[in-house]
This record gives sequence, C-alpha cells and structure tokens, in this order.
Amino acid sequence: MKNLNKLALIVAATAFASAASAQSIDNWRNGSSELVWKNGSSELCWRDANWTPATAAKDCDGALKPAPAPVPAPVVVAPPPPPAPVVVPAPAPAPVPAPQPPAATKVTYAADAFFDFNKAVVKAEGKAKLDDLVGKIKGVNLEVIIAVGHTDSVGTDAYNQKLSVARAEAVKAYLVSKGVEKNRVYTEGKGEKQPVADNKTAEGRAKNRRVEIEVVGTRAAM
Repeated sequence: MKNLNKLALIVAATAFASAASAQSIDNWRNGSSELVWKNGSSELCWRDANWTPATAAKDCDGALKPAPAPVPAPVVVAPPPPPAPVVVPAPAPAPVPAPQPPAATKVTYAADAFFDFNKAVVKAEGKAKLDDLVGKIKGVNLEVIIAVGHTDSVGTDAYNQKLSVARAEAVKAYLVSKGVEKNRVYTEGKGEKQPVADNKTAEGRAKNRRVEIEVVGTRAAM
C-alpha cells in the first residue's frame, strides 16, 4: 500500500514538473495546456508570480494587443508644373507697298486766234484767249502745243499757205513770250484748205482767218 502511494506521488510530481516546464506564458494551464484556470464569472485567467501583460496569454486579461499597423501618411503629390506658355511669333509686318506715282489725266485745250485780212499779227481778242490758255496749262505736264494756221480763200493757194504758216508762228512767239517752252510748240499751215465758214461772206472769211491751238499733256490726279 505504501508503495502504491509513493508511486502516485512520483507520477503527480512528474506531471507537475512536465506542465511547469511546458508553460511558456504566465497564466496557469491545466495538464493538457488548456487555459482552464479561470475564475469563472469574469473569465480572468489565473496568473502566476511572474505574470506581466507581456507574458499574458493571448485571450486572457491584460494581454498586450499587437500595436495597430501605422497608418501611412498621405502621399502628397505635387501638382505638375504648368505647361510652358506657347510663344506664338508675331506675324511679320505686311510689306509696305512702294508709293505709286499719281495717275495722270489727259488734258486737251483748244482755242482760236483770229487775224485781220492779209495779216499775221495776233489781234487783241486772240491774245486774251491765248492768255487764258497759258493759265490753264500751268501745273500740267505739257507734252506739246500744236498751232495750225488757216486763211480765207482770197489770194493764191501758195500765198495763203505761207500766210497760214506765218500766223501759226505768230501764235508760237506769243506763247513763248508767256513762258511756254519753245520746243513744246509745233506749228503747221493749212492755207485755205480747211475753212470752217463760207468764204463768200465777209463774216465767213473772218472766221476762216484763224490759228487753231491744241494743248496735249497730263495732269496728276489729286
């Protein structure tokens, strides 16, 4: 009997020693390593003398909870730099057209200078018309003045031809005396070949004793 009791104590001591050596936390476990040593009502695990929150069993009171994973700080993404401004080259200035010479306007003036019978002297009435003509051609780019002499039918053709030329030359001389360039005045005689009135009357013959003047030139447009 004594031997049986002694054997039971040895088995119990061995089991206790094995449980103690197997324990890795400081809450009491039973022989099968279950955490059954609790106080029942508040489910608090029994603690040994070495208990600390760090050595507490996972599901027992006071066990340290694993620290929550740190919340990563928000990544502040810098906004992309604004795109570089597009530099649009200024359009090349339009070429300035070369100034064009003003358009020229063709001008033509006509006048008659009348003469006494058988004379090549410009009458006062004819001089007044020539003076008016000289005033009109001022500012004109003069090309030519054509003076054509005429006679009535009295006299021979040859004589009247010479007389018509003399009358045209008399008009030219007067125009030159008023400042017209000599080389711009052209003279011609037609004699009695181109009457403008009836030579049978004195009035008609007076109209035929004449010099017709035509001025040709250009005037710049204003």
